[in-house]
Amino acid sequence: MHLKIITHEKVVFDDNVDEIYTKGTDGEFGVLKNHVPLMASLDIGVTKVVKDGHDKYFTTMGGVFQFKDNEALILTNTAECSDDIDVTRAKAALERAQARLAEADAALDAKRAEAAVARAMARLKATFNK
Repeated sequence: MHLKIITHEKVVFDDNVDEIYTKGTDGEFGVLKNHVPLMASLDIGVTKVVKDGHDKYFTTMGGVFQFKDNEALILTNTAECSDDIDVTRAKAALERAQARLAEADAALDAKRAEAAVARAMARLKATFNK
């Protein structure tokens, strides 16, 4: 089956794969060849792709997953290959977001801080197997 991961700016991934695992807003799911047609909204998380027994990880920051006729498409605002993620920067972003959540005035900015935590955690999770 074929997978494309596309952002507004570029095609992040475009290749044939054996398995796809990702995080939808209703939970995690996987797709194998000849899966029934599927459309799902994506949450902030990690997409795992398996090709020839090798795993590749991508952060996907929301978006849409579509599968039909062994063609998978992920449209997302932001996606990064785990090989391109700066772990030090992701850890610093996580610490900053957690500090904002801990502040007394966090209620005003809680949603933004929670989203920042989720993005940083996804980046770190994607790099875990480096």
